[in-house]
Amino acid sequence: MKLLIARPLPELVVATAQSRFDVTVRDKTTPMDRDEMIAALRDHDAVIPTLGDAFSAGIFAAAGDIRCRLLANFGVGYNHIDVAAARDAGVAVTNTPGTVTDATADIALTLMLMSTRRAAEGERMVRAGQWKGWHPTQMLGMHLTGKRLGIVGMGRIGQAIAKRCHFGFGMSVGYVARSDKELEFPARRHADAAALAAASDVLAIAVPGGAETRHLVDAKVLAAMPSHAHLVNIARGDVIDESALIDALEAGRIGGAGLDVYEKEPEVPDRLRALDNAVLLPHLGTAALEVREAMGLMAVENAIALLDGKDLPNPV
Repeated sequence: MKLLIARPLPELVVATAQSRFDVTVRDKTTPMDRDEMIAALRDHDAVIPTLGDAFSAGIFAAAGDIRCRLLANFGVGYNHIDVAAARDAGVAVTNTPGTVTDATADIALTLMLMSTRRAAEGERMVRAGQWKGWHPTQMLGMHLTGKRLGIVGMGRIGQAIAKRCHFGFGMSVGYVARSDKELEFPARRHADAAALAAASDVLAIAVPGGAETRHLVDAKVLAAMPSHAHLVNIARGDVIDESALIDALEAGRIGGAGLDVYEKEPEVPDRLRALDNAVLLPHLGTAALEVREAMGLMAVENAIALLDGKDLPNPV
C-alpha cells in the first residue's frame, strides 16, 4: 500500500511507516495545495495530512476516482477535513487524541504566566537594552495564585489545564460545556461564555475548531471580561473574533492575551504584533519531540490497521 506523509515528520515516525508501506514524504512544510490534495486522493491508499491541508467537499468531488481509503490526520483537531464528504467518498478519517493533551495544557499555562506576569514584554525590554534596574513598581502584573479560571470547553485539554491551575495555583474553576462534567476538582458550570467571562480572571479557550465554534468568543464575551482579566487561546484561531480582540487590547478593556493560534494562521495582523499586552507564540502547543513522535506513531498505527483489515483505533 502507498502512504503519503504530507509534511516532514520525526525520523522514528517515518521509519515505522516505511517498515509497512511504500512511503512518500512530501518535503514541504507548507499545506498541500489543491492539485496536491487531489493527487494524494487519487494516487495513494492512505494519507497522513495535518493542519492546513484543507480536504474540502470540493477536493473530494474534483478527485473523481479516489484510491485513498484513509486520512490519518496528524493532530487531534480535524476541522480542516470535511469528514462528511470524506465518508461519502469512502474515505475514513482518524486523529490523534490523548497524545497532545498534556503538551497543549502546558503551553496554556506558559501563556497564562507570560501574559499575567508580563514576561514577554519584560524580555523584550532586556534584549533592547532598556532595563534600568529593579524597583518596587516596575512592570506590575497580576498574581495568578488564587484567581478565578474560566475554561471554554471542558474536554481532555480543558480538564488538564484546569487540573494544573486548581492543584498548582489554587485557582477556582468555572467552565462552559455541552453537559455537566464529572471532575476530580470542584468546578462550576456557567450558562454561556459571556457569563463565564464575567466571572473569570483568566479565560482559557479549549474547544474544537469548526463552524459551530467560529467566533464563539466575540465582542460580547470580551466585553463581559473584567478589565484586569487575561484571555488565553490554545484551541483554534477562529474561535476568537480576532478583530474584536485587537480592539479590546488596544483600548485596554482587558488585561492581556496569550495566543498560540490565529484566525488566519500563519498571518498575524500588524496591529496584534504591535501590542505589548499580547503574548504571541508560533503554534507551539505540541512542539516537543516526544509528543510529535507519539502523534505520528498514532497516525501510522491507524494506517497499519487499515492495511491489516482491522478496526481503526481512532476514528472521528
